[in-house]
Amino acid sequence: MHTEFLMGNAAIARGAIAAGLNVVCGYPGTPSTEVLETTANAHIPGIYAEWSVNEKAALELGAGAAYCGARSLVTMKQVGLNVASDPLMSLAYIGVKGGMVILVADDPGPISSQTEQDTRTFAMYSKLPCFDPSSVQEAYNMIGEAFQYSERYHTPVLFRPTTRVCHGYASIEVKDPEEYTVHQPEGFVRDPAKWVIFPRLSYQAHMQIEKRNAELSEVFSKYPRNYIKSAVTPQCRRGIAVHGISSTYAADVLDGRDAPRVLHVATPFPFPEKLAVEFLRGLDEVLCIEELDPVIERALIFVCGKYHLHTNIRGKLTGDIQTAGENTPDSVYADLANFLGWTLPKQTETEAPPALPVRPPVLCAGCPHRASFYAVKAAMKGKKSVFCGDIGCYTLGNAMPLDMVDTCLCMGAGVNITQGIGKIEPDTNCFAFVGDSTFFASAITGVVNAVYNQANMTLIVLDNSTTAMTGHQPHPGTGRTMMGEIVEKVDIAAVLRGIGVRTVETVDPLDLYKAIDTVKRVTAEQGVKAIIFKSPCAVLIKPAAPAAIDTAKCTACKRCIKTLGCPGIVLKDGRPAIEQSLCTGCGLCAQVCAFHAIQTGGDK
Repeated sequence: MHTEFLMGNAAIARGAIAAGLNVVCGYPGTPSTEVLETTANAHIPGIYAEWSVNEKAALELGAGAAYCGARSLVTMKQVGLNVASDPLMSLAYIGVKGGMVILVADDPGPISSQTEQDTRTFAMYSKLPCFDPSSVQEAYNMIGEAFQYSERYHTPVLFRPTTRVCHGYASIEVKDPEEYTVHQPEGFVRDPAKWVIFPRLSYQAHMQIEKRNAELSEVFSKYPRNYIKSAVTPQCRRGIAVHGISSTYAADVLDGRDAPRVLHVATPFPFPEKLAVEFLRGLDEVLCIEELDPVIERALIFVCGKYHLHTNIRGKLTGDIQTAGENTPDSVYADLANFLGWTLPKQTETEAPPALPVRPPVLCAGCPHRASFYAVKAAMKGKKSVFCGDIGCYTLGNAMPLDMVDTCLCMGAGVNITQGIGKIEPDTNCFAFVGDSTFFASAITGVVNAVYNQANMTLIVLDNSTTAMTGHQPHPGTGRTMMGEIVEKVDIAAVLRGIGVRTVETVDPLDLYKAIDTVKRVTAEQGVKAIIFKSPCAVLIKPAAPAAIDTAKCTACKRCIKTLGCPGIVLKDGRPAIEQSLCTGCGLCAQVCAFHAIQTGGDK
């Protein structure tokens, strides 16, 4: 063993490697992304790593590996679990042979997500065991234990770190390479009665699942990571129940104080019922501090009813804990102070700091998506149009002054929402914007649906040759894999033509007037048509010389600022100016300027 300073996601990856991992796959999504990247970058012989096209594909690949007796890890964020839920619900009945851990990183806040889903609730719904680490060290240790429980009970298990565990750093004890487990898969053994799901099999499996979870409830009551910490004062009749990062916050607050009895829950499902009964006996009331759903609170209320315990359970359901958002050290301190009757320190009045400037999220300087949105906006000026967006950097096209995203629901949804609007408002020019990675992940079926059902819409594929928002991961259109292999690119235009889209045109959005003309011409056609705006992400290319403004020609009309909203153009002394450190020399502003006052490197 030795000590290393690691991010939580890196610690999880290292723990999985040490546990004998054979296969890791997933789809990028903050806060989970670094787990797979760390594993792949370790280049451990015998470990296969891939970015799958979506979470469903990843989970099914991981299941196939686990059918062979391999130890597989599937990574995603909480909204990705929705995509993977179809195979997961059936896999819960089929089971696995090798250990299979499904890491679902939850995002309380949310900090970078559409929802505040709680995977602990999904664990109860799917009847799958769930592990909930509270620190970087616990995450490292627990991932290996999750594989062991998965193999022992022949079931996939959920592993639920949250953002503050995933992206927190700590000095932790990790194994030396010679201490790693070497896991050799047996291989696939043909057994249709086991691996082919039928209603009769599912009925029998359901009974076994309920029996197994009852057993796991007892087993988890003895699991060392579920524990009771006795009150400092034995006669104290109050307790707190905690989990995850909130447990760490509570421990910091209670350190050195006259602390109450504490129940730490590391396996929210199956709930450690007998341990909870031991915790509750002799207590008058308990405060449950958790993120996001009242999972522990509801479980303790159930235990009180089942065992006729007269303990008052407080938490989110009673209004003692905030019902949404992430907990913080300050919020946990305030919650404990209110519950335990501490006197809160008087707030020292200080001079109010100056207001921070408002910095809304915007597309990067030089981002080709800005040009794409502007081209469509210019082409459709004065026409009744609707612009359906999707999940990715281009969601930021909703910001002023572009104002080009009217809807955004989930990955791939914009293509189908566009069709729904078009059926009700056939006189509307309907556009669906989707990125190249999202196209492969979840938009193809929507386009097939549009072609088959004769929709009248324009698909705009924003192809910047990467998965930009989550850290520039490869996808089928990039021609390389997570393992570093160079492969044949999947051609988006060819895919579209193959599924029946008759008009497919590709244009560089930074060639602005050609792009505008393309939009006008293509959208005039009936049926499903597609425009691929192809230009690499500004982060991936070497920037050109920054643009320059000829002050003699500039009238300070500010059109460049008012129409584009590029952070590379700023106001100085009331006049537009180029921020040299940000400008990539893309030339979009030069094409927008009506007075030809902006020059790019190629103009000089």
